Amino acid sequence: MSIANQNDKFDLSESVTYLNTAYMSPLLKKVAKVGRDAIDRKCQPFTIGVNDFFDPLTELKKRFAQLIDCNEPERICIIPSVSYGIATVINNISLNKGDEILVLEEQFPSNLYSWQRLADDTGAILKIIAKPDVECNIGRIWNANILEAISEKTAVVAMCHTHWADGTLFDLKSIRQKSREVNALLIIDGTQSVGALPFSINDIEPDALICAGYKWLMGPYASGLAYYGSYFDDGRPIEENWANRLESENFAGLTSYQDLYKPLANRYNVGEQANFIAVPMLIAAIDQLIEWQPENIQNYCKKIAEKSLLQLMELGCTIESSQYRGHHLFGIKLALNIPLKPLQEEFKKRNIFVSIRGDYVRVSIHLFNSAEDIEALVDAIVTVQKNHALVF
Repeated sequence: MSIANQNDKFDLSESVTYLNTAYMSPLLKKVAKVGRDAIDRKCQPFTIGVNDFFDPLTELKKRFAQLIDCNEPERICIIPSVSYGIATVINNISLNKGDEILVLEEQFPSNLYSWQRLADDTGAILKIIAKPDVECNIGRIWNANILEAISEKTAVVAMCHTHWADGTLFDLKSIRQKSREVNALLIIDGTQSVGALPFSINDIEPDALICAGYKWLMGPYASGLAYYGSYFDDGRPIEENWANRLESENFAGLTSYQDLYKPLANRYNVGEQANFIAVPMLIAAIDQLIEWQPENIQNYCKKIAEKSLLQLMELGCTIESSQYRGHHLFGIKLALNIPLKPLQEEFKKRNIFVSIRGDYVRVSIHLFNSAEDIEALVDAIVTVQKNHALVF
C-alpha cells in the first residue's frame, strides 16, 4: 500500500522546512484538539469519573500493543520518560562482579547513565561497542561486532533499534538470538524507531522495550510507553502507585490496603497514570500511526529522499547504505569542503530545521514532508559548498 503526503493533517507553517522529527514531532491537528478538549474537561472536574482513571489507559495499552505486535497489552505500562523505564529495569536486575553490560558507542544518555551507575555499584563491566571507523557499510560491520561481543560474560545488552545520531539500523532479531544463547537480557530503547519503523514483540522478543512518546509516537512531551517481558513479572516498581494495586477501582475501599499488584507490567505504571491530557492524546496519535502503518511511512520516506540523497553523495557527502539505516532517520556526513558553521547559518536563513549530532547533519522526515523539502536541504548545502568551500 502506498501512502500520499499527509501535510494537511498537521499545522506546520509553509515558511518552514521541518526535517527534525527525531528532535520532536509536530502534533497532528486532531491530537492537538484532543489535548485542548482534555484541558477544557479538567476545567469541569465533576465530569471526570472513576472509570476515567482506568479505562483510557487500558485503551492506550491496547493501541500500543497493536502497533508493536504484542499479544498481551497488560505487559505495557505508561512512563514519563525513557530514563524512568530504564530505572525500572535497573531496579529489578542483579549483576555480579565481572558481568558485562553491552552498550553502543554514542548511545543516547538516558540508556547509558543508569548502566554506568549499575556497573560502578556492582563491579560489572560496561562494554562499549565502538562505531566502525569506515565510510560505508557501517551498519553491517557494527552489527557483526555486536554479535561477536556477546559472550558468556554478557548479562545485559542495552541498545537502540536505530541509532539516534545517524539512523544506523540494528539487527535486533539476530542480537536477540545470540543474547538468548548466553542468557543475557535484551533491553531496547525504541524512541527513535517505534511508530515510524515496523517493530514486532512477537518476532524480536525483547525483555524490555522503552519508548518516549513525543517523537515518532507523535504524542505530548513527558509521556511514553514501555513493554516488559516475563523476566519482570514479579519485579519491584520504583514507586508504589495506588492505582497499580488490585481493586484500586474501588475508591471507597482504598484504605483497605492491598498487598497484590495488578498483573504483569501494571505494577510499573508511573504515578498519576491516568494523565487525563496525555493519555487521550497518545491514543489519538497511535490510532493514526496504526492507520498509516510504519512500513508505509518507511516506504514514503524512502521515496521522497532517494533522488536528493544520491545528489548529496555526488557532492562528496557520506550517507549509510539504505539497507543499514532507517529511511525516516539518517545522517549526512558532510564532504570536507563543506564547512558546518556557514551551513548552519544557511539553514537558519532558510528556515530549514535539522539537528547536528556528532559528525552528522541528522535528517528525520515524516509523512508531512515532501521531496521538495529534501531538495531545499540539498540546495542549501550546494550553496554553501560553492560560496564557502574549504581549501586544502
